Amino acid sequence: MKLTKHTHSCVRLEKDGKVLVIDPGTFTREPVLDGADAVLVTHEHFDHVDVERLKAAGPGIEVWTCQGVADALGDVPAGVHVVRAGDAFEAAGFSVKVFGEWHAKNHPDVPVVQNVGFMVDDEVFYPGDALTVPGVDVPTLLVPTNAPWMKLLEMVEYLRAVRPARAYSTHDGLLNDVGLTLVDNYLRMESDKQGAEMRRLAPGDSVEL
Repeated sequence: MKLTKHTHSCVRLEKDGKVLVIDPGTFTREPVLDGADAVLVTHEHFDHVDVERLKAAGPGIEVWTCQGVADALGDVPAGVHVVRAGDAFEAAGFSVKVFGEWHAKNHPDVPVVQNVGFMVDDEVFYPGDALTVPGVDVPTLLVPTNAPWMKLLEMVEYLRAVRPARAYSTHDGLLNDVGLTLVDNYLRMESDKQGAEMRRLAPGDSVEL
């Protein structure tokens, strides 16, 4: 499986000629849906789902997401499937399991929205905007490293709770070069402590899993 990191919260997975895209939001400017067969969307916030982009993608792409996002995709020509914690399904030849139900608390006056995390092929876990511990082995964790709803301590504690074989930064599009350097340094420190590969991929960088 080939994993490519895109701006902020979006990743693209490729296997056996099929393409699965996770959380193509409005911060992601690259043409991530070109050639895509299926899309997973964790929650309804604009940095994770670009409704207009999905509308323009045509009916050939299928989308799996929570009810909150599905309600906003009524005009999207793609097939939209609602999933929730405990579900398992196949999307474009990838096996997917669903963990988690809710977004991390963001602001005392902002309601908490639905958020589902996705485990793909028992290899890659993407929690969305939550620090969901799936309770299963996680070979590759896409770890949020910056957000209004989190702090550095929580990132480190999450890495220690999940203990993945490898972890790559996601949700890092709000950071300038100084902030990205801090992320790099703290991921390196935790990587050394756990004896696991933990680092940030720049937008467009890929790894083979």
